[in-house]
Amino acid sequence: MDATLSDQNERAASVVVVDYGLGNLRSAVKGLERAGASVEVSDDPAMFETADGIVLPGVGAFREGVENADPYRDALADAARGRTPVFGICLGMQMLLTTSEEAEHAGEGDVTGLDLIPGTNVRFADRQKVPHMGWNELSVERDHPLVDGVDGEYAYFVHSYYAVPDDEEATIATTDYGTRFPSIIADESGTVFGTQFHPEKSGETGLRILRNFVEICAGNRVQQ
Repeated sequence: MDATLSDQNERAASVVVVDYGLGNLRSAVKGLERAGASVEVSDDPAMFETADGIVLPGVGAFREGVENADPYRDALADAARGRTPVFGICLGMQMLLTTSEEAEHAGEGDVTGLDLIPGTNVRFADRQKVPHMGWNELSVERDHPLVDGVDGEYAYFVHSYYAVPDDEEATIATTDYGTRFPSIIADESGTVFGTQFHPEKSGETGLRILRNFVEICAGNRVQQ
Protein backbone atom coordinates (compact mmCIF):
# COMPACT_ATOMS: atom_id res chain seq x y z
CA MET A 1 0.00 0.00 0.00
CA ASP A 2 1.18 3.51 -0.81
CA ALA A 3 2.66 5.15 2.33
CA THR A 4 0.49 8.26 1.95
CA LEU A 5 -2.68 6.18 1.63
CA SER A 6 -1.61 4.09 4.63
CA ASP A 7 -1.15 7.26 6.71
CA GLN A 8 -4.62 8.46 5.65
CA ASN A 9 -6.17 5.15 6.70
CA GLU A 10 -4.46 5.22 10.09
CA ARG A 11 -5.20 8.86 10.91
CA ALA A 12 -8.40 9.40 12.87
CA ALA A 13 -11.19 10.99 10.85
CA SER A 14 -11.40 14.71 11.61
CA VAL A 15 -14.87 15.89 12.56
CA VAL A 16 -15.95 19.49 13.12
CA VAL A 17 -18.86 20.02 15.52
CA VAL A 18 -20.52 23.31 14.59
CA ASP A 19 -20.78 25.72 17.51
CA TYR A 20 -23.66 27.98 16.49
CA GLY A 21 -24.89 28.64 20.00
CA LEU A 22 -27.33 25.74 20.47
CA GLY A 23 -26.93 22.11 21.39
CA ASN A 24 -25.19 19.96 23.94
CA LEU A 25 -21.74 20.15 22.41
CA ARG A 26 -19.97 18.35 25.24
CA SER A 27 -22.06 15.18 24.90
CA ALA A 28 -21.68 15.17 21.12
CA VAL A 29 -17.92 15.62 21.34
CA LYS A 30 -17.52 12.85 23.94
CA GLY A 31 -19.63 10.48 21.85
CA LEU A 32 -17.66 11.18 18.68
CA GLU A 33 -14.34 10.77 20.49
CA ARG A 34 -15.51 7.43 21.86
CA ALA A 35 -16.36 6.49 18.28
CA GLY A 36 -12.76 7.17 17.24
CA ALA A 37 -12.96 10.64 15.70
CA SER A 38 -10.57 13.53 16.11
CA VAL A 39 -13.03 16.26 17.10
CA GLU A 40 -12.85 20.04 16.99
CA VAL A 41 -15.64 22.37 18.08
CA SER A 42 -15.64 25.48 15.91
CA ASP A 43 -17.70 28.53 14.97
CA ASP A 44 -15.48 29.12 11.93
CA PRO A 45 -17.09 27.88 8.67
CA ALA A 46 -13.63 27.86 7.04
CA MET A 47 -12.94 24.74 9.14
CA PHE A 48 -15.46 22.80 7.05
CA GLU A 49 -13.13 22.87 4.04
CA THR A 50 -10.56 20.53 5.59
CA ALA A 51 -12.86 18.41 7.77
CA ASP A 52 -13.60 14.77 6.96
CA GLY A 53 -17.08 15.27 8.38
CA ILE A 54 -19.34 17.90 9.94
CA VAL A 55 -21.81 17.49 12.80
CA LEU A 56 -24.68 19.93 13.32
CA PRO A 57 -26.10 19.27 16.80
CA GLY A 58 -29.11 21.07 18.17
CA VAL A 59 -31.57 21.49 21.00
CA GLY A 60 -34.31 24.11 20.98
CA ALA A 61 -36.61 25.91 18.56
CA PHE A 62 -36.41 25.70 14.78
CA ARG A 63 -36.46 29.46 14.17
CA GLU A 64 -33.69 30.22 16.66
CA GLY A 65 -31.62 27.35 15.33
CA VAL A 66 -31.92 28.45 11.71
CA GLU A 67 -31.16 32.08 12.57
CA ASN A 68 -28.07 31.05 14.55
CA ALA A 69 -26.92 28.72 11.79
CA ASP A 70 -27.54 31.18 8.96
CA PRO A 71 -23.87 32.33 8.83
CA TYR A 72 -22.94 28.71 8.07
CA ARG A 73 -25.62 28.13 5.40
CA ASP A 74 -23.38 28.60 2.35
CA ALA A 75 -20.43 26.72 3.83
CA LEU A 76 -22.65 23.74 4.72
CA ALA A 77 -24.13 23.75 1.22
CA ASP A 78 -20.62 23.83 -0.26
CA ALA A 79 -19.56 20.94 1.96
CA ALA A 80 -22.60 18.93 0.89
CA ARG A 81 -21.87 19.58 -2.79
CA GLY A 82 -18.31 18.45 -2.19
CA ARG A 83 -19.61 15.19 -0.67
CA THR A 84 -18.29 15.94 2.81
CA PRO A 85 -20.57 14.03 5.22
CA VAL A 86 -22.90 16.40 7.10
CA PHE A 87 -24.69 14.87 10.11
CA GLY A 88 -27.59 16.70 11.79
CA ILE A 89 -28.68 15.60 15.26
CA CYS A 90 -32.21 16.25 16.64
CA LEU A 91 -32.90 19.95 15.90
CA GLY A 92 -29.83 19.81 13.66
CA MET A 93 -31.60 17.16 11.57
CA GLN A 94 -34.79 19.22 11.37
CA MET A 95 -32.77 22.21 10.21
CA LEU A 96 -31.53 20.20 7.22
CA LEU A 97 -35.06 20.40 5.81
CA THR A 98 -36.78 23.30 4.07
CA THR A 99 -39.47 24.42 6.52
CA SER A 100 -41.11 23.59 9.84
CA GLU A 101 -44.58 23.95 11.28
CA GLU A 102 -42.92 24.93 14.55
CA ALA A 103 -42.42 28.54 13.47
CA GLU A 104 -46.02 28.77 12.26
CA HIS A 105 -47.25 27.18 15.51
CA ALA A 106 -45.38 29.87 17.45
CA GLY A 107 -46.90 32.60 15.27
CA GLU A 108 -43.53 33.46 13.74
CA GLY A 109 -44.43 32.86 10.09
CA ASP A 110 -42.36 30.99 7.53
CA VAL A 111 -38.75 30.20 8.33
CA THR A 112 -36.51 28.63 5.69
CA GLY A 113 -34.25 25.84 6.85
CA LEU A 114 -30.96 24.83 5.28
CA ASP A 115 -32.86 23.00 2.51
CA LEU A 116 -30.22 20.29 2.11
CA ILE A 117 -32.97 17.65 2.28
CA PRO A 118 -36.21 19.06 0.78
CA GLY A 119 -39.17 18.64 3.10
CA THR A 120 -40.89 19.99 6.19
CA ASN A 121 -41.17 19.26 9.90
CA VAL A 122 -44.64 18.64 11.32
CA ARG A 123 -46.02 18.51 14.85
CA PHE A 124 -47.31 15.30 16.37
CA ALA A 125 -51.12 15.10 16.42
CA ASP A 126 -52.95 16.53 19.43
CA ARG A 127 -53.84 13.03 20.65
CA GLN A 128 -50.17 12.24 21.13
CA LYS A 129 -48.29 13.36 24.21
CA VAL A 130 -45.49 15.77 23.38
CA PRO A 131 -42.64 15.88 23.59
CA HIS A 132 -42.00 12.31 22.50
CA MET A 133 -39.46 11.50 25.17
CA GLY A 134 -37.59 8.32 25.98
CA TRP A 135 -36.43 5.14 24.28
CA ASN A 136 -38.02 3.89 21.09
CA GLU A 137 -37.28 1.36 18.36
CA LEU A 138 -35.53 1.99 15.05
CA SER A 139 -36.84 0.16 12.00
CA VAL A 140 -34.41 0.36 9.09
CA GLU A 141 -36.27 0.93 5.81
CA ARG A 142 -33.36 0.90 3.37
CA ASP A 143 -29.61 0.41 3.27
CA HIS A 144 -27.29 3.19 4.33
CA PRO A 145 -23.88 2.84 6.01
CA LEU A 146 -25.08 4.95 8.97
CA VAL A 147 -27.54 2.23 10.05
CA ASP A 148 -25.34 -0.85 9.77
CA GLY A 149 -26.15 -3.07 12.73
CA VAL A 150 -28.94 -0.99 14.31
CA ASP A 151 -32.19 -2.41 12.91
CA GLY A 152 -34.57 -3.13 15.79
CA GLU A 153 -32.37 -1.38 18.34
CA TYR A 154 -33.56 1.43 20.63
CA ALA A 155 -32.53 5.09 20.69
CA TYR A 156 -33.30 8.06 22.94
CA PHE A 157 -35.72 10.73 21.66
CA VAL A 158 -36.83 14.17 22.88
CA HIS A 159 -38.93 16.06 20.29
CA SER A 160 -42.36 17.42 19.43
CA TYR A 161 -41.89 17.69 15.66
CA TYR A 162 -40.70 15.18 13.08
CA ALA A 163 -39.35 15.34 9.55
CA VAL A 164 -41.41 14.64 6.43
CA PRO A 165 -39.02 14.63 3.45
CA ASP A 166 -40.48 15.39 0.03
CA ASP A 167 -38.83 12.24 -1.33
CA GLU A 168 -39.91 9.02 0.42
CA GLU A 169 -36.53 7.54 -0.48
CA ALA A 170 -34.95 10.03 1.92
CA THR A 171 -36.27 7.97 4.84
CA ILE A 172 -33.60 5.57 6.09
CA ALA A 173 -35.27 4.43 9.31
CA THR A 174 -38.63 4.96 10.99
CA THR A 175 -39.99 4.88 14.52
CA ASP A 176 -43.56 4.37 15.74
CA TYR A 177 -45.06 6.87 18.19
CA GLY A 178 -48.74 6.53 17.37
CA THR A 179 -47.60 7.82 13.99
CA ARG A 180 -44.74 6.12 12.14
CA PHE A 181 -42.27 8.89 11.43
CA PRO A 182 -38.79 9.13 9.81
CA SER A 183 -36.19 8.88 12.55
CA ILE A 184 -33.17 8.82 10.20
CA ILE A 185 -33.11 10.64 6.88
CA ALA A 186 -30.55 11.26 4.11
CA ASP A 187 -30.29 13.25 0.91
CA GLU A 188 -30.08 11.65 -2.54
CA SER A 189 -26.29 11.47 -2.46
CA GLY A 190 -26.35 9.82 0.97
CA THR A 191 -23.74 12.20 2.38
CA VAL A 192 -26.15 14.58 4.15
CA PHE A 193 -28.13 12.79 6.83
CA GLY A 194 -29.62 13.18 10.26
CA THR A 195 -31.10 11.42 13.27
CA GLN A 196 -34.16 12.69 15.12
CA PHE A 197 -32.85 11.01 18.27
CA HIS A 198 -29.66 11.75 20.18
CA PRO A 199 -27.03 9.10 19.35
CA GLU A 200 -24.75 10.52 22.03
CA LYS A 201 -27.43 9.66 24.62
CA SER A 202 -28.46 6.31 23.10
CA GLY A 203 -25.99 3.92 24.70
CA GLU A 204 -24.43 1.21 22.56
CA THR A 205 -26.90 1.81 19.72
CA GLY A 206 -25.89 5.46 19.51
CA LEU A 207 -22.22 4.58 19.74
CA ARG A 208 -22.63 2.16 16.83
CA ILE A 209 -24.22 4.92 14.75
CA LEU A 210 -21.44 7.36 15.63
CA ARG A 211 -18.83 4.74 14.73
CA ASN A 212 -20.61 4.21 11.42
CA PHE A 213 -20.48 7.97 10.85
CA VAL A 214 -16.76 8.10 11.61
CA GLU A 215 -16.18 5.25 9.15
CA ILE A 216 -18.14 7.17 6.50
CA CYS A 217 -15.91 10.20 7.15
CA ALA A 218 -12.75 8.11 6.94
CA GLY A 219 -13.93 6.58 3.67
CA ASN A 220 -14.69 10.01 2.29
CA ARG A 221 -11.15 11.17 3.14
CA VAL A 222 -9.53 8.22 1.36
CA GLN A 223 -11.67 8.77 -1.75
CA GLN A 224 -10.57 12.39 -1.90
